[in-house]
Amino acid sequence: GSLYDSVMKCDVDIRRDILENVLLSGGNTLFPGIAERLQNELQDLCSSRVRVWAPAERRYAVWLGGSILGSLSTFKEICITKSEYEDYGPKIVHRKCF
Repeated sequence: GSLYDSVMKCDVDIRRDILENVLLSGGNTLFPGIAERLQNELQDLCSSRVRVWAPAERRYAVWLGGSILGSLSTFKEICITKSEYEDYGPKIVHRKCF
C-alpha cells in the first residue's frame, strides 16, 4: 500500500491533519526531490491541502526520537511485551501509550 492508502484507512476526522503534516524522516528521504515529488503526488490524489515537511535533521530523526523515548522515566510503563501484543493486538498500544 501507499502512503495515501494508509491515510485513507484512518478516521475521516483526522485525515486532513495527517495530510497537512507529513513528516519525512530517515536516510531514504534524503534523495534529491523526494519531498517535492511526494507533495505533488499526494496533492494529485487529494482535494484537501497537503504539506510535506522535510527537516534538515531528518537523517537522524528516528534515532533521536527513539533516544528521547528511551530516556523518559515512564519508558518501562509503555513498553509492550510480545505476550501483551498477542493477547490484545494493536489496541494494547492505545491502552498503554495514550
